[in-house]
Amino acid sequence: GKRRAPCLPLFQGFLSGTEQGRCYLCGFKLWVPVLQNNQGPPLVGLITIACHLVKEAKRSNLLGESAEGRAVVQQWLEYRVTRLDGCTKEDSKTILKELNIHLQDNVYLAGNHFTLADTLMYYGIHPLIVDLTVQEKEQYLNVARWFDHIQHIPSLRHHLPPVVVLRNRIYTSRHH
Repeated sequence: GKRRAPCLPLFQGFLSGTEQGRCYLCGFKLWVPVLQNNQGPPLVGLITIACHLVKEAKRSNLLGESAEGRAVVQQWLEYRVTRLDGCTKEDSKTILKELNIHLQDNVYLAGNHFTLADTLMYYGIHPLIVDLTVQEKEQYLNVARWFDHIQHIPSLRHHLPPVVVLRNRIYTSRHH
C-alpha cells in the first residue's frame, strides 16, 4: 500500500521548537499539500511549502550554505517527492541501496551539514526503516547510521516512534 509521510504541521513544529499535533499527509501522488498564505496566494507542493517555512523561521542555512550546497539540497528534495513518496516495496530496496552508497562518504545527505534534505528524507524514510528486519538494516549500515543520528536531533522526531537501527556489536581483534 501507500506509505504516509508526516505532515507539514509536524515540520513546522520542528522549525519552531513546538510540536503541532499528529496529522498525516494523504500520501497519494495525486494529493498535493497546500499552505494558505496570509501574505499572498496559497503555496502548493511539499518542497515549495517546506522551503517557505524554513525561510519564515529564519533558518535558511537548512537550504544549503553555498550555491552548490543549495543545488544538492534541492536534488534530494526532488528525490524525496519523485522517488520516495509512494514507492513500492521493491522500489524501497533500490532507494535504500542508493542512499547507502551515497552515505558511505557523507555524514548528511548534502555533505557535512544538516539540511532540509535530511529532515524531509528522514520523515519520508521512517516507515521504510520501521518495516526492516535487523538483518535488512545491517545491509544498509550507512543509512542506519544516518537515520539513527537524525532521529536523535532534538525536536525532530516528535511523535514518530524511535527505531532501533543498529545492534551493539562486539568486535574481535582481527576486525581492527
